[in-house]
Amino acid sequence: MRLSRYFLPNLRETPKEAEIVSHRLMLRAGMIRQQSAGIYAWLPLGLRVLKKITAIIREEQERAGAQEILMPTIQSADLWRESGRYDAYGKEMLRIRDRHDREMLYGPTNEEMVTDIVRSFVRSYKDLPLNLYHIQWKFRDEIRPRFGTMRSREFLMKDAYSFDIDAAGARHSYNKMFVAYLRTFARMGLKAIPMQADTGPIGGDLSHEFIILASTGESEVFCHRDFLDFSVPPADTDFDNAEGLQALFDRWTALYAATSEKHDPATFDAISTGKQVSARGIEVGHIFYFGTKYSAPLKATVTGPDGQEHTLHMGSYGIGPSRLVAAIVEASHDDAGIVWPDAVAPFHVSLLNLKVGDQATDAASLRLEKALATRGFDVLYDDRDERPGAKFATADLIGSPWQVLVGPKSLAEGKVEVKRRATGERELLSVEDAVERIAS
Repeated sequence: MRLSRYFLPNLRETPKEAEIVSHRLMLRAGMIRQQSAGIYAWLPLGLRVLKKITAIIREEQERAGAQEILMPTIQSADLWRESGRYDAYGKEMLRIRDRHDREMLYGPTNEEMVTDIVRSFVRSYKDLPLNLYHIQWKFRDEIRPRFGTMRSREFLMKDAYSFDIDAAGARHSYNKMFVAYLRTFARMGLKAIPMQADTGPIGGDLSHEFIILASTGESEVFCHRDFLDFSVPPADTDFDNAEGLQALFDRWTALYAATSEKHDPATFDAISTGKQVSARGIEVGHIFYFGTKYSAPLKATVTGPDGQEHTLHMGSYGIGPSRLVAAIVEASHDDAGIVWPDAVAPFHVSLLNLKVGDQATDAASLRLEKALATRGFDVLYDDRDERPGAKFATADLIGSPWQVLVGPKSLAEGKVEVKRRATGERELLSVEDAVERIAS
């Protein structure tokens, strides 16, 4: 991609309404634009990150056996009345009427709708277990949206819903998502710590929040330091092995970890001082097991092996990709801008031609662009007629993991400069070796 043709509206000044680092940097880098309170347009750079995040989520959901569907954003109020949540949900729900005066709502979540789908088609225990997920825009009318996409009114959500014949099966489904979440966040360069959580308006009696530590996090969290050294379950984890998944769950929940709402000072104080972690954290995922809370009022049942009707046991599992973009920026930035983990970076390489119009630098830049693209790297080629300082500032702000600087001085020696954004490490290499260095 040529930067001279790319829609990248960088801002020199930080808008005064941006209170936290991720909001400031996402606006300045031209990733998003606020359209109204808590509602954002995603511009090309931001959308590339969002797509990479959702691709990882999809891969890990399907690895764990979930199947993707897509439900509508507008729901009938009748379903919510059937479950008993329509009047109880509160002012966060955006309620509307269509031209026929039917009561509708812009979905804040999808427990009712997915239960209605399953009860319409699933009749036998032989069709279970079942986990359906989708990635869809949601709306919750927050009284005070703030912090950019960290707490917005419209947001992208991956929500999955599991269905089982009994509590034991539902617990296995819960553990599948628990392990899938550990893998999902690790692939994005994040160390997520599962913490026991309140179930809130979703309901149920088993719930975990996945928290990443960040100095600018919105919540105060407390945990055992050993969590930071735990190995994430591998890609070949057997998700059909109920005992193995339960053992993984038990290991990841054996040590103390709590948000301020669940914090027990006495238990935390019993941890040796060197192992205590008291920090700020950001919630990046939330999972729930709520049994028959929705399936009972909606009469979602199946015929069991005993010939009797059994009310389905359910769980729900949420990740906010639009929130995750901001969370990653909060966890990975410096004074110059964003420092993207490789897996979610909008571009792998920022290629800077420091003297556009010079025959040698133009030719070397084109060689590099082609060679890197052939190796599968997304390249943003800065071919603008700008001073080198402006190009350095843009590259640091948008945070590509690698920068390649092509200038007349180093090129006279047959070299280009390769910079690793995360560490600032620089090397002078030939064009061929530069490609190999990035690919290694």
